Amino acid sequence: MLVNFSIRNFGSVKEKQTLSFEADKSNHLEDYYVVNTNGLRLLKLGLIYGANASGKTTILKALDFLRTLVLKPKNQKTQTFDFEPFLFDENTPTQNTVFEIEFIQNDVRYFYEVELNKEAIIREELYSCNVRKSDIFKRTTDLQNKFTKIKFGAKIKISKSAAEALENNTLWNNTVLGGFLKTNIDIEEFIAILNWFGDYLNALINPLSNLGKESKKTLNNALHKEVLVQILKKADFNIADISIKKEIIEITDINDFIENPERFYKKGTDKDREFRMLSNKQVSTENIEFEHLIDDKSYFLALDMESQGTQRYYGLAGMLLALIKGAVLFPIDELESSLHPDLFVHFLLSFLTNAKKSQIIATTHHREILNNKDIFRNDAIWITDKNNKDCATELYSLADFDTSVIGDTSNIYHAYKLGKLGGIPTLNDYYVDMNGDEEK
Repeated sequence: MLVNFSIRNFGSVKEKQTLSFEADKSNHLEDYYVVNTNGLRLLKLGLIYGANASGKTTILKALDFLRTLVLKPKNQKTQTFDFEPFLFDENTPTQNTVFEIEFIQNDVRYFYEVELNKEAIIREELYSCNVRKSDIFKRTTDLQNKFTKIKFGAKIKISKSAAEALENNTLWNNTVLGGFLKTNIDIEEFIAILNWFGDYLNALINPLSNLGKESKKTLNNALHKEVLVQILKKADFNIADISIKKEIIEITDINDFIENPERFYKKGTDKDREFRMLSNKQVSTENIEFEHLIDDKSYFLALDMESQGTQRYYGLAGMLLALIKGAVLFPIDELESSLHPDLFVHFLLSFLTNAKKSQIIATTHHREILNNKDIFRNDAIWITDKNNKDCATELYSLADFDTSVIGDTSNIYHAYKLGKLGGIPTLNDYYVDMNGDEEK
């Protein structure tokens, strides 16, 4: 599970900002939100709220950037990193960016830190800290010679030849973990860390992400399909069942089909489905259809003929199934996209009620989260705000405010509207002056 994540000098973030999943002392909604592990009380949910351009998505992008940095190492020293440091300052564009992440994997608490610029990893450190700090490795980079130096902790079992091979495969723009992926050696701790980044932490999901592919995988498992349909039924979509229909498509020109497959689609078919060539004149595919019962009669609609809200929730239902049956973390940008506010809450309650060791980090504009203490904890709600000096992102939770601002019975949304919590857009009047245009 994720314990906390910190960022410095990345996108709209200038000074170090930390998103923490450590629960405060409150026992409010304890059974639904809090997981006790390794002596910590960790939250299952973190919601980030704030004005547009305040840095909500930047927090998620930073986490996704770190995941990619670890799992997809560069192949050549000349390849650079695709990110921008904080640009509204004379000094930060030439300063390093720093990520720090703390997490639990296999009942071990790990701390991982990476410092980099656009060309190279400058410094990197990994250690475990269950009882006391135990170094796994420290890495520095000789920038002049573009060479990596790795110092291993005393408890790491690695031969001299294996250490040299890892050092040689860790390019100056690779993490040590990325170098390990290129090296034929076995280090138990490295495998555990890579499994956390690869299996527990998922890639960033945004409103345009195709979630249907993940949901489709569950349809081949009868039990998982039954649960998926149950989730959709509880969401009031009038869906009785989901089926996969095989389809044969007749084609006249194989090259034309490859270049313009949409010309051969039937109305309402899933445009993201996969195809298998049968011959130069035929391809086979599978199409998802939803069964609707109207007056005891079955009617079938293809996925693309359903509403955007149904398609979105179908994808989220597959995600919810993964959150419930396993241990995973999903970062989601604009979770409420295409969802009715009640359905947004229903999804979160379904997650909190049924998931055991999974987590969600999501940005949202759903302001009702500020006004429903029967459902949300203060330490699970974070706000991004732009400071007045240089528009840099500041990140803080509702739990950071004392009782003079937020009491046990306070109307938090009222305090937010009054500007006591920050994170509110400063809007001007509605008048648009067109006089200058008329003079031209």
